[in-house]
Amino acid sequence: MAGLRSKPGLHLKPGVRGKPGLRVKTGLRKPVIRGKLGVHSRPGAGERAFAYAKACGMVGKSFIKERIKILEGVTKRTELDRILFPLETRNLPEKELLVDLEDRIARRAVDSILSIIECFSAPPELLILMLRSYEYADLKNALVSALQRERNVPSWTNIRQYQTVSFNKWPDIQAMLEGTEFEFLLDEDGELIDDHGDIHLETVLDRHYYNALWKSLSSLGASDRQGAEKILSDEISLRNSAWALRLRTYYGMSPEKVKLHLINISSRDKKQSLAHEALCCLDFPLDNHTAWSSWRWKKFLNPYTGEGFWSVDPRYFQNAASIYLFRLACRNFHLRPSSLDAFFCFFKIKQFEEDILTSEAEGLGMGLSSRDTLGVLGVDL
Repeated sequence: MAGLRSKPGLHLKPGVRGKPGLRVKTGLRKPVIRGKLGVHSRPGAGERAFAYAKACGMVGKSFIKERIKILEGVTKRTELDRILFPLETRNLPEKELLVDLEDRIARRAVDSILSIIECFSAPPELLILMLRSYEYADLKNALVSALQRERNVPSWTNIRQYQTVSFNKWPDIQAMLEGTEFEFLLDEDGELIDDHGDIHLETVLDRHYYNALWKSLSSLGASDRQGAEKILSDEISLRNSAWALRLRTYYGMSPEKVKLHLINISSRDKKQSLAHEALCCLDFPLDNHTAWSSWRWKKFLNPYTGEGFWSVDPRYFQNAASIYLFRLACRNFHLRPSSLDAFFCFFKIKQFEEDILTSEAEGLGMGLSSRDTLGVLGVDL
């Protein structure tokens, strides 16, 4: 239930399966996006003001902060369904309702993000890339499903004209990726280049996504990127650190192998890589809390009372990091209403809400109360 989600970034759902490895070719194509896109546009004050007012209204109705208490007494998925979707409640068995709820919760977040993007006559590339985190997540799932020769068609989230992958052509991977930036995943015969499995596939796509996002953000003026740059740099650093903890704890990877799965992006001043903190912790013993005392992200480690056995809990770290990034986005959302980074923060807030609500639905099916689930995730009521 907790962990790195399959979308790039620090989220609450698990996302990695299988063994490491995927070789890739060099050379990337620009994505083909159907629709008017202002690659490095600077929207006018009127569009920004309208979009920000709309975003504020949606944040006010989101199930975060004080409004999350509405979910405190929920004990069944049907109750959660009625609260979230009072006009489209479904009469389905519990197992089917979970899948349906997850789809509608994701759709709810995507529709909110799209409604902001549609406020701009030429949406900035940064906002489109953030929306396309859903496409990256769906592509990971679709490719893994094809590799494992699953029979059921994997679900995917429709992001309308900003979709570049032809998911409807699954399991024909070549047809899915033809004409997209993801053709670098194919060999000369149009087959997916797969040497070992899908952990490295996740790494390759996350690395590709974060590099594009960082490059797009860096192209903006200082007033448009100030808050977003802090959030994204911390997110990449925390993602690398969480990835290192997971690979060491769950897969027993050596430090040298873990290094192959990190996102090595330089900070704006070029003085340090955003993989630095992950590299620093690779030799720390996983069962000695004191050894981590000088680490930058030690505050997100599971606490040690001084008694009994202690070992690093990657899920605790990931949840604590997610809460930190959410709070950072909330603080920055209202600081510069006329800047593009306000919308960056809005997208992060809506995706965090999506993760919380999805985890709620999963927890209820496991017999956990709403309070228990939120407690596991580190969310204060």
